[in-house]
Amino acid sequence: MSIQANKFIDITDLVCPITFVKTKITLEEMEDGEILEVRLNGGEPVENVPRSLKEEGNKVLELTRNEDGTYTLFVEKGDLP
Repeated sequence: MSIQANKFIDITDLVCPITFVKTKITLEEMEDGEILEVRLNGGEPVENVPRSLKEEGNKVLELTRNEDGTYTLFVEKGDLP
């Protein structure tokens, strides 16, 4: 399945908790139902960012591991405040 994102950010150069903060700020600038593509590292970011986004009311659509060891996360902005 090929997901078409409305916006893309790369947070591979950031560390927790800034990875989630940057992702959250980007989502806040988007409309409900829009899709954000996030490139992130393994370890803490890939464990914490998807979980935190779900807790905020967003929908994690897909999380895949890339050949270079990073991950690609697709998240749909939820409608919770």
